[in-house]
Amino acid sequence: MPGLPLAVWSLPLGATLDLLLGDPRGWPHPVRAIGHLIVRLEAVARRLIKQAGGGERTERLAGIWLTGHVVGIVGVAAWMIIVACDWLGPVPSLLGRSLLIYWGLAARSLGDETLQASEAPDLKTARRELSMIVGRDTATLDEAEIGRACVETVAENYADAVVAPLFWFVIGGPVGLWAFKAVSTLDSMVGYRNAKYRDLGWASARFDDVAALIPSRLAWLLIGLAAWVAGERPGNALRIGWRDGRKHPSPNAGWGEAAMAGALGIQLGGPATYGGVPGFKPLLGEPDEPIDRTTVRRSVRVMRIAATLAVAFAWGVRSGLFGSP
Repeated sequence: MPGLPLAVWSLPLGATLDLLLGDPRGWPHPVRAIGHLIVRLEAVARRLIKQAGGGERTERLAGIWLTGHVVGIVGVAAWMIIVACDWLGPVPSLLGRSLLIYWGLAARSLGDETLQASEAPDLKTARRELSMIVGRDTATLDEAEIGRACVETVAENYADAVVAPLFWFVIGGPVGLWAFKAVSTLDSMVGYRNAKYRDLGWASARFDDVAALIPSRLAWLLIGLAAWVAGERPGNALRIGWRDGRKHPSPNAGWGEAAMAGALGIQLGGPATYGGVPGFKPLLGEPDEPIDRTTVRRSVRVMRIAATLAVAFAWGVRSGLFGSP
């Protein structure tokens, strides 16, 4: 479109790179660098806790320090990359911003890795593939349980892999996107409610809850719209999402899962074991249909349509097509 600055096209270009390339295993990725940074700063935080004599309050303060430093370092790094690329000219600016967006999205990988687990030739391979994308224990899961886990991870991670990065991109450009990625990576590494991270990871988990609060609700709406485009059950997606989205222990994870359950006419949740400890996730949706490989394919299709819609809306807002950016 004439009149739009060249850098505005970074979002559709970055999203296209994600669509075409995904995140091949073994390729370098900034999120892995963030993981190394977290490991190093966690070691510093634990030394500080030990020097201060320990205690819940000390650990929580150290967790705030850890969260602030990781998010700050990642945000400054993204800003410096943008400044350098802008200084080099319009084309490097476009390419640099596009790469930051490409690395910040994960729709292609989310769908591909889920399908690899669902459509593996045998249970042993399926369990191994699934263990690489979910946190639950997979060694004893049967085919139906693998299918349920696949749909749940597609629905839940759609918000973190697509909607939330785009939401923060709209608000703060690539810096906002990568600040969120830092928060999300922190939560995935230290935001646990176990003895090791209950206090040190408290700030990271709460920060992630706040950062994903609006995106998770947007994911519910987008999955409902995508269900209409895909010929699924859009009204049911919105109804079940609104009814059951709050049942999940996480303030955000249930919205996407409940919407997907409604869209496909299935029930998610139920028994799940984490770290050898059996548990029971709240039931979301209604068991109108069984869950099998076809169901997983349908969930990935809905997610990919929803991802395309999210990119389109984000680009429209960011470029000013829907009003002032």
